[in-house]
Amino acid sequence: MVRAPLPLPVLHATHAGIWLLGGDESGAREASRGEAIGRLAETPHILLNAPVAGQRLGYGEVSGLDLLELFAFIHPARFVVPTVAGLARAVGLEEPVSDAEAAALLREIARRLLDTLASPGWAEREGAWSANQTLWRVGWGWAPFVAERIEKPERGERMLFTRLNQWEESGERPPPRTISVSGDESEERLESLTGKGSETRAGQRAMAREAASIFDPRPRSGDPNMLLAEAGTGIGKTLAYLAPASLWAERSGGTVWVSTFTKALQRQLDGEGWKIVPDAAERKKRIVIRKGRENYLCLLNLEDAMQGGFSGRAAILAHLVGRWAAYSKDGDMVGGDLPGWLPSLFRRAGATALTDRRGECVYAGCPHYRKCFIEKAERAGREADLVIANHALVMVNAARGRPDSPTRIVFDEGHHLFDAADSTFSAALTGRETIELRRWIVGPENKARGRRRGLAARLLDVASYDDKGGEALEAAVEAARALPSDGWLTRLSDNDPFGPIERLLGEVRGTVYARAKAQEAGYGLETELAEPDSALIAAAGGALEALDSLARPLAALSRRLEAVLEDSPDWLDTAARARVEGAINGLNWRRETLASWIAMLGRIGSGGDPDFVDWLAIDRVEGREYDVGLHRRWLDPTRPLAKAVLEPAHGVLVTSATLRGSEDWAQAEARTGAAHLARPAQRFEAASPFDYAANAEVLIVTDIPRGDLAGLAGAYARLIEASEGGTLGLFTAIARLRAVHARIADRLARAGLPLYAQHVDPIDTGTLVDIFRDDPHASLLGTDALRDGVDVPGESLRLVVMERVPWPRPTVLHAARRLVGGGSAYDDRVVRARLAQAFGRLIRRQGDSGCFVVLSSAFPSRLLSAFPPGVSVSRVPLDVAIDRVRERLAAAAEETQKCEA
Repeated sequence: MVRAPLPLPVLHATHAGIWLLGGDESGAREASRGEAIGRLAETPHILLNAPVAGQRLGYGEVSGLDLLELFAFIHPARFVVPTVAGLARAVGLEEPVSDAEAAALLREIARRLLDTLASPGWAEREGAWSANQTLWRVGWGWAPFVAERIEKPERGERMLFTRLNQWEESGERPPPRTISVSGDESEERLESLTGKGSETRAGQRAMAREAASIFDPRPRSGDPNMLLAEAGTGIGKTLAYLAPASLWAERSGGTVWVSTFTKALQRQLDGEGWKIVPDAAERKKRIVIRKGRENYLCLLNLEDAMQGGFSGRAAILAHLVGRWAAYSKDGDMVGGDLPGWLPSLFRRAGATALTDRRGECVYAGCPHYRKCFIEKAERAGREADLVIANHALVMVNAARGRPDSPTRIVFDEGHHLFDAADSTFSAALTGRETIELRRWIVGPENKARGRRRGLAARLLDVASYDDKGGEALEAAVEAARALPSDGWLTRLSDNDPFGPIERLLGEVRGTVYARAKAQEAGYGLETELAEPDSALIAAAGGALEALDSLARPLAALSRRLEAVLEDSPDWLDTAARARVEGAINGLNWRRETLASWIAMLGRIGSGGDPDFVDWLAIDRVEGREYDVGLHRRWLDPTRPLAKAVLEPAHGVLVTSATLRGSEDWAQAEARTGAAHLARPAQRFEAASPFDYAANAEVLIVTDIPRGDLAGLAGAYARLIEASEGGTLGLFTAIARLRAVHARIADRLARAGLPLYAQHVDPIDTGTLVDIFRDDPHASLLGTDALRDGVDVPGESLRLVVMERVPWPRPTVLHAARRLVGGGSAYDDRVVRARLAQAFGRLIRRQGDSGCFVVLSSAFPSRLLSAFPPGVSVSRVPLDVAIDRVRERLAAAAEETQKCEA
């Protein structure tokens, strides 16, 4: 049946140009930026991703009928690549072959999406009519068009908060039974997971046998069974460790935690779950993803936002998130099934306020406690066979002695353990951190809207049952008023600090400006905490007294709450107990923070602690200050890692494709904490099955002068053109990335080679990678997050280009570790690890091939060991490198044709 077209104008903006389509026109025409901006001001247009369109137009606040918002309303919690091609596939249309065709296609996509509203097979109908009525009231542009096509339900629709399932109480899980998994049993389980007829991988089978050993009973307390396993790319290490892990969990009744560093690997592991538990309902119980509380939607925050706590565009986001919450698998807003691009459409206005980032949860005092996504995830994790988590959560749970702390752990992406521990066990006494603590204790001190409440409001009814507890609460609130408050940065710059902490921060700021070496405007300033002057010492003493005055009543309050649990008064039912326990956990977390700050201040003016590195810093972005404070890191963060995480565990596997890199096992043991254990870790190594020598080569370009931005940009453009897209460009500085992107994006787009970039495109990194993976002609520029967090196999990634050798930035912390780590040898180890990870993006599957190009002649030969043995390394001019890239692309195309024939 032929349907009438949707009578709405369309705007499509890319780096190649701007296309407009009138409401009664069938063909798009190219337009100038001025005309497009004028048309947008006159009438709403259908467009795709308003922030991106605004950036292409050079016009910040573009509004219109965004197709992505419509898709999020109609298909919440459904994945789609947020491009014209991605949306076209999602609604059953052919992908466009030109930008003009893409513009016309946007209107057809809108029509098909709106037609879905009348389809009897629309799976996400419930709640849509009511949600749209509210969205109309808050000004959503699509609401009138949705209202025309969606039927009012015969009976009133259930509210979101009545539709969500409740979690149920269950008894405490018994400890796991003491069993072992043999190597033969592990291999048998591996065969069942890979399936009959699958390729036999000797390295995978060997790793499965070795990994079984971590599930043996440990010989004594503090001596975990630990295995370090370097498994090259393509070994299939995921199933190699999941085989014995799933077998042990089933037989013992225990839980194995699989920890990752990147969200991409979490998604990959979740995707492998069907091989272990084919039934979806059963799999949901036995395999659970766990993240920190700040990742999940807070239903109480959402209710406040939907009932008037948010306004304008933020209110629209809240109601779209409400639609998603009803269909979400687990309420995970960061890396879960909430589209990563959705908050970006609203410039993240309000998105962070929908999670519990400040630790203000009232637990059982919340009306949605029984339906809370966070509580569901925690309880599901206690009963699961496998918990897929991240390094930070595993370390925090262990360090805080949580009852669900893991005892059998697999650390995948184990080369990041050092960095994760470095962050987890750090301390920062800064303006932003202290003002957050003040807000957590005191609560709102102005007329700001929202449900934010201070500690007194959250605990007043509980503390009212205990006079001493109430006194401690009042004393804590009064002491917290000595912490920085709103406007603290302005007061520091005006040399008019208020209170002892602000006076300390003022002295820190002055010391940094007096001593720090000037840097690029994009970077902060820092100086080591050494030889402090009398003013800084005096300010530190005053701040220490203020923090100690706060720590004492918080400790007393925590003790009184613990006494309430022990006394078990009549009013302390299960819900109240959970609330008190949650309050104690929150207080203990803040007390640990205070203790670290007090220890840091106690060092000022006295002898330094050789275990720590302390420094003063001013954090800036584009020359603008946003934080000031003192920082402390462990010189060797694997020491607390070993003490808090490894020693209490029974079995630990640490694995990575580059666990050793080009170094010996001693370095791997030092970077993972194994060196601090009394019992030596076992070792396993399996080389990658890929023929790197035949399928990859390294080209070091020798004729791009350092500092020549025009030459650097031209080199990137020509290499991307030679590879016909499929290029991952890696930068060591955001400023150079932006400069190169600005010079070449339009040129490449006109050649049909779209270019995306971190820190440029208003799109989250995960979505950028999805777009890059989806289009074999697209290219992506990025920094560290893309160096080892990208798994893009096949023709979508056939060229990796690094703009220079990734030397570590010369910070105070790096200088201290370099001093004890061997000087330049330490730098070399860091760089080789980074190069190995970057090269590892190139070959991910059998049949992949490509080139790895470094645009710097200053590449020391001693670093070449970062690349796999046998890989050809050539130092060549740019023209030769371009020819090599073309030749390899042509050879790969010819090989593909042979395979298809």
